[in-house]
Amino acid sequence: MKLKTFHCTACQALVFFENTQCLACGHSLAFVPERMSLVSLEPQENSLWVPVKSEGAPAQGATLGKGYRLCANYIDHGVCNWAIPADAPESLCIACGLTHTIPDLAVAGNKEAWLKLETAKRRLMFDLLSLGLPLLGKREDPGQGLEFKFMSDTVTVNGDRGRVLTGHDNGLITINVAEADDVHREAQRLLHREPYRTLLGHFRHEIGHYYWDRLIQGSEHVAEFRQLFGDERADYQAALKVHYEKGAPADWENNFISAYASTHPWEDWAESWAHVMHMVDALETAHEVGLSVKPARPDEPILDGPDKPEPARIGDFDQLVNEWYALSYVLNNLTRGLGLPDAYPFVLSGPVIEKLRFVCAAMARSGRVAAGEESARAAA
Repeated sequence: MKLKTFHCTACQALVFFENTQCLACGHSLAFVPERMSLVSLEPQENSLWVPVKSEGAPAQGATLGKGYRLCANYIDHGVCNWAIPADAPESLCIACGLTHTIPDLAVAGNKEAWLKLETAKRRLMFDLLSLGLPLLGKREDPGQGLEFKFMSDTVTVNGDRGRVLTGHDNGLITINVAEADDVHREAQRLLHREPYRTLLGHFRHEIGHYYWDRLIQGSEHVAEFRQLFGDERADYQAALKVHYEKGAPADWENNFISAYASTHPWEDWAESWAHVMHMVDALETAHEVGLSVKPARPDEPILDGPDKPEPARIGDFDQLVNEWYALSYVLNNLTRGLGLPDAYPFVLSGPVIEKLRFVCAAMARSGRVAAGEESARAAA
């Protein structure tokens, strides 16, 4: 499956995941989850959209179904670019349907913030669908489902400020709307001495907490988790207090992917989970565009390009890490050449690599289980 490079299905021009229109031919674009692709669409009666047939290519309509409707957030607010099957009972796509609370659109700047939040969340959803991870909303599964709230800090009549904390609680992921403001986010990054802080990074970190509950908690893998990450039964609030008062241990780089990962085993897992998602996403993109790294010395990391049929997958961790060394070296040299900070400001120590290996194994197991369940439902 082609994962990270998209083309207009009408004229074959290169387009981006976030595009709503092909600039070459003018056709409307929408992402179709069942196809995992951006599709060129043309409007019909009754808000129905059908795939555009490409000249010189097989008709797309035959493989894409009867037709589609645009997500209501696409039509009404312009904050989405996904489509849903024409006969679907819901009006929102699978990504927007997981959002329980949106910012107050009467507040100036909040619509722009909502667009940024949903854009980052859709890329997260794409990654989760690509990995085959279990993905249900709380309407379908109140106990283990997933839901998002985008909320802002509040100020009472007395001047008291109610802070909204970005975090996860039993499938509910809350993101402070202020994180969509680049100036605020950069100030927070500097304040907490973080080398990397992005909206997508927040989503990947918090979804890691969600999947710890789904994949590790109460499972046969808890003992191995505790060997690598520590005992998650340690007082979480006390650990946070110590971290914010004293900071990370002086030698945290020897054992953790980030300073914040040293706070508590749950945070170590979530940071490691997010890191694996970063690696897989970037490597799949590099492979899809044909990027290769072939150094002159045989002892240096190599990244195969288009000659290799598939990029490294989470099921082949050693290959994934080897290719990541090569790609991260290129990324950092490119950004340094532009006078920018390192694109990849991290160090993978031995203990960190084993934690990432554990996360990859959990993803692979879950993906296989989800694929098996989907096949069983299809057969039924």
